[in-house]
Amino acid sequence: MEDGRFFSRHDGITLAELAGAIDAELSDMASGTRVVTGIAPLSHCAPDDVTFITSKKHADLLVNVKATAIICPQNLVSLIPPDCIALLSKTPQLAFAKAAALLYPEAQVPRIVNETDKVSRLASIHADSQLENDDVTIEAGATIGAGAKIGSGTVIGPGVVIGPGCRIGRKCHIAANVTLQNALIGNNVIIHPGACIGQDGFGYVPSKTGLVKIVQIGRVIIQDHVEIGANTTIDRGALDDTVIGEGTKIDNLVQIGHNVTIGRFCIIVSQVGIAGSATIGDGVMLGGDVGVNGHLTIGDGAQIAAKSAVAGDVPAGARWGGIPARPMRGFLRDVAEMNARAFGKRGNKGTADEQ
Repeated sequence: MEDGRFFSRHDGITLAELAGAIDAELSDMASGTRVVTGIAPLSHCAPDDVTFITSKKHADLLVNVKATAIICPQNLVSLIPPDCIALLSKTPQLAFAKAAALLYPEAQVPRIVNETDKVSRLASIHADSQLENDDVTIEAGATIGAGAKIGSGTVIGPGVVIGPGCRIGRKCHIAANVTLQNALIGNNVIIHPGACIGQDGFGYVPSKTGLVKIVQIGRVIIQDHVEIGANTTIDRGALDDTVIGEGTKIDNLVQIGHNVTIGRFCIIVSQVGIAGSATIGDGVMLGGDVGVNGHLTIGDGAQIAAKSAVAGDVPAGARWGGIPARPMRGFLRDVAEMNARAFGKRGNKGTADEQ
């Protein structure tokens, strides 16, 4: 049967090389010459795979494991089957992520669809745009506007539209059907398919004759090493800029309004909506489907639970949840009280209708 996988296995890396690259220690130094070529979960790994385990709650999966090597913490090494080699790590999940990147480097960024031409003859490239050198890839159907500049090693996917005057740094990957307008993009930025960046922000003033549009003349500034998920939208600023800080990772289907400032190394999960002029500090984590009101501040390192609605400023380092979002301890206490009122008098069985 034809192999239907899209990412090829590695030619092979020795366990000694792998251990050095992921900052792990081999349980058996004599096995350092053994080779792994792929990754897999514990539940269905095969010989030549490397996998990982972080907790005893998954120990039952070790009974039939067939992997060559298992990344694990020191306290689980006694559970590793004798036919497997343990790669000891204080942070096994991080070590596994590094191993995966080594074994499947092509899966780190959107893939080039057609590798025959560096710059496709089917791309529309304005004569006044600038490519830094011959190492820029532009695929079929891409449109590059006047005055746009694209750095060395950057890949522009099929159907991408880059508006006039946009700047894209080096070694970026802009996947299929992305639209960029009024945007300045740093180095090593990944933008996944269908993302729209730099379009009008949403702003209107009521009048006696209807809604009057507020002009949006700002930019979007995306710093180095940012990753933006598929079909995410980032509006340009009205008068100020919309800014996405270095190393921040944004999931699919996120909406970021005009004049929003997001700090460095944040994690923003799918379906988050951030209203205009909100300020998000460094290292903030927003769970899925969080809504953030405009003109407020979420402090450095704060974490907001999924499906929460943030209606006011959040202190640095806080953990909040709920609608409206509030400190996590209070939110969980409120949930417990509501459950007690709803179900306490009836016990755990509920009513006949509920059964």
